[in-house]
Amino acid sequence: MLLSAEHIWKYFEADIPTLEDISFSIEKGDRIGLVGVNGCGKTTLLNIITDRIGFDPTPGGDGAVNVARDCTVGYLEQNSGMGGENTVDFEMHRPFSALLDEYRRIEELSEKMPLLSGDDLENAAAEYAKLSAHFEANDGYLIDVKINTVLGGMGFAGIDRQRKISSLSGGERTRMALCKLLLESPDLLILDEPTNHLDLESTMWLEGYLSDYKGAVLVVSHNRYFLDKLCTRIFELEDRRLNIYKGNYTAYLRLKKAENERREKLYEQQQQKIRELQFYIDKNRVSATSAKQAKNKQHMLDRIVEEGVEKPKKPKRPPKIRLEYDIVPPKEVLSVNGVDISVGEGDARRTLIGSLSLEIRRGEKVGIIGPNGVGKSSILKTIQNINPHESGTVRWAQNVKIAYFDQKNEELDPRNTVIEEVHRRYPRMNDAEIRTLLGGVLLTGENVFKPVGVISGGEKTKLSFAIMMLRRGNVLILDEPTNHLDSATCEVLEDALVEFDGTMILVSHDRYLLNKVVTRIIEVTPNGVKSYEGNFDSYIAAKELEAETAPKPAEAVKKEPKKQYRTREQRAADAKRKQEHRDAEERIDALEAEIKEIEAALADPAVGGDYQKVAELCERLEEAKREVEEMMEVWLRGE
Repeated sequence: MLLSAEHIWKYFEADIPTLEDISFSIEKGDRIGLVGVNGCGKTTLLNIITDRIGFDPTPGGDGAVNVARDCTVGYLEQNSGMGGENTVDFEMHRPFSALLDEYRRIEELSEKMPLLSGDDLENAAAEYAKLSAHFEANDGYLIDVKINTVLGGMGFAGIDRQRKISSLSGGERTRMALCKLLLESPDLLILDEPTNHLDLESTMWLEGYLSDYKGAVLVVSHNRYFLDKLCTRIFELEDRRLNIYKGNYTAYLRLKKAENERREKLYEQQQQKIRELQFYIDKNRVSATSAKQAKNKQHMLDRIVEEGVEKPKKPKRPPKIRLEYDIVPPKEVLSVNGVDISVGEGDARRTLIGSLSLEIRRGEKVGIIGPNGVGKSSILKTIQNINPHESGTVRWAQNVKIAYFDQKNEELDPRNTVIEEVHRRYPRMNDAEIRTLLGGVLLTGENVFKPVGVISGGEKTKLSFAIMMLRRGNVLILDEPTNHLDSATCEVLEDALVEFDGTMILVSHDRYLLNKVVTRIIEVTPNGVKSYEGNFDSYIAAKELEAETAPKPAEAVKKEPKKQYRTREQRAADAKRKQEHRDAEERIDALEAEIKEIEAALADPAVGGDYQKVAELCERLEEAKREVEEMMEVWLRGE
């Protein structure tokens, strides 16, 4: 067991606990998702188990958080970024500082041992052997490979390693902090919303990396597909208490639903039993012959009331989203032909996608995916003529009515109140009608009189969907619609989009949404645009098939269309170069085998007593290493 929490309570207000009697344990290899509505105490719980804040005394005084001896814990707080003036390269090597110090000592001993004798040489040889074994056992020779792998997976493959951390954007600093934490490889990795600043490709890479992670992972995330792929247990915080479910997120939903139904059934059975007992007691309490039995029934009733099933709490009312339209458009809804997708103006204008062409048919639900910055949102704005284009054509069919959701909510006026924002678009609606509409998406009470600029991101999203419902568009254009929504509202929105039988063009990183709603995936990359039929899982299957059937490098060489004529001297030089390449490869293999034999000999106590032998071995070791470097240059020239 890596960590256990027992009977944890936390109060921020005098009488109402935020966390009530929380107990759980985390074992090596666990993949745990911590879920719950916003404000339920998830981050508070993480701060308690990482000792950032304390917990409150329990009624029994037996609360505790226990971390196993030698267990290292790494914690990435939500939206926490790396800072400072150090370079990227320096920060990525910091997790390996102890190993790098070892390597410097190994090199120092290697240069020093040929000059030593007697006990000094024996001690140096023993230290050299010990450090070399430890360095190799802890993958010291793979440090740069690990750094390259993590930086590449997190979208930093081409970054200038000498760039200062302070010059990165907020999102980049958060991703860089995650890179460093992954390289530290703590026994227990705790991540609070790690996918917030990741594009689709980086999120998928992180899933795979964490699935193979040697330690345990505890993650808070609203990314349901991520939780499905990664987690083997779900911790749910609800009404101040922790409920634990086996399986991934989908299994948790199924188990929770079944449990709620079972509790409802048990409660109804219990209530029926209470009514029967109460009826018997009332009828026989004064009867001389049945009074004793009535008294026994009263004891039974008291026990049921005291120890029986609590009345299940009604789930919070979900928002109501229903998207409808009045006019059916023609079969061919949209035709885009040779359009440049560009951003900026004047000399600063740059093209993200050249000559985009695509067709959208009535009833299609198209998901557009791709890395950050590739131009997905710009596609949505260009096809609506919000962004201008200098080449190609965009043709919408007649009777098309667009309802647009912008992820930045730029179409909302931050100075208006929520109710005014609806009223300025639909002035014929009275306040009662508008408040009924807003109440349906859970914008109620004084919230409707707040300026749009001060309400939360989730509330702005709900306001935008209330306006979209009034718009009654037969084509929905949606840019990251689930970014600020809790899981319950996401599910309501997904159901509404599934039921919508019009046309939809959707940009999203939410793979759960892409899997449930879309019927075609359009992948946008710096190399172009490609279409795949089906949902997200179908897209992944198609990509895997492409990778399996792609020509191997050797096959590509065989398919060279033409052979160029070469002179006899050129052919002779080429043959000589290839022979040198083969000879160098064989020599490198032999030298590496010899180096291993020498290092094993230096680690042998019997050899350590022969000072002259140790000196000879150290000298030969250095010669062999130098020769490997020389042969590597020959080998590279011969490729």
